[in-house]
Amino acid sequence: MHDTCETLGHSEIQHGPYSNRIYLMKLDRRDLPDIIAKLDQLTSEHGYTKIFAKVPVDAEGEFLNGGYRREASIPGFYGGSANAVFLGRYLDPSRAKPGNQAELEQVLELAKAKSCREPRECALPEGFSFFRCRPEHVEEMSRLYQEVFPSYPFPIHDSGYLLETMESHIDYFGILHGGDLISLASSEMDALGSNVEMTDFATLPEFRGRGLAQFLLQEMEDAMIGKGMQTAYTIARAVSPGMNITFSRRGYLYGGTLVNNTQISGSIESMNIWYKSLRLFPS
Repeated sequence: MHDTCETLGHSEIQHGPYSNRIYLMKLDRRDLPDIIAKLDQLTSEHGYTKIFAKVPVDAEGEFLNGGYRREASIPGFYGGSANAVFLGRYLDPSRAKPGNQAELEQVLELAKAKSCREPRECALPEGFSFFRCRPEHVEEMSRLYQEVFPSYPFPIHDSGYLLETMESHIDYFGILHGGDLISLASSEMDALGSNVEMTDFATLPEFRGRGLAQFLLQEMEDAMIGKGMQTAYTIARAVSPGMNITFSRRGYLYGGTLVNNTQISGSIESMNIWYKSLRLFPS
């Protein structure tokens, strides 16, 4: 189960009861300012409790006037120069307040304490091998994602979706052990904006704690630099010490927290933004 991706005017949105929200993923400036009222109307029609918008900073004012608040930002998101902001509008006031604030703060403090501006080169443990996923791997990939995530905001359980995105704008990377796929992640590229989301990290429980996500992220960065991406970022589960530490240790900076934002593994969770300029690491 997952929400629907479609266009609203010329802009790209995702919406549905699963995350009980609308996500404005890519704003087309031709839709301003009318899209703000259209998002409100769609929210009213479906009873959603949050609208989440990722927009260029110079469009922020119109959204703030429409009842949004800034939750996070990423410098140089568009083309390595223009900043992006992540905005939230809450139709249910209770959704605007995380019920586990102390836990979220503890995880964030732990991750920041592990920050490293010059990360060390890491290697795989003996017996593990890294590879870039190809179309013939999608069935095995979908099985791994099904095992790790009971639910997810995008249909990564569907091999057809994995194949479609692999052939368009997402590179998938994996780690094998004994010939079996045991860890995965993806790089979702916005070629026009020269930014890439490092996402969909999944490792079988018995192989966690071995630095596999750290290694995957290192290799993904190298691949994305080679493709001309200038800014890398992630939207990580705010309750996950492992993922937040993984990005902090790789030199990513904290950009803010999206409160009660995303349905994942059975509940709606808050998410942390981490970002890194890849221009500092020429290929």
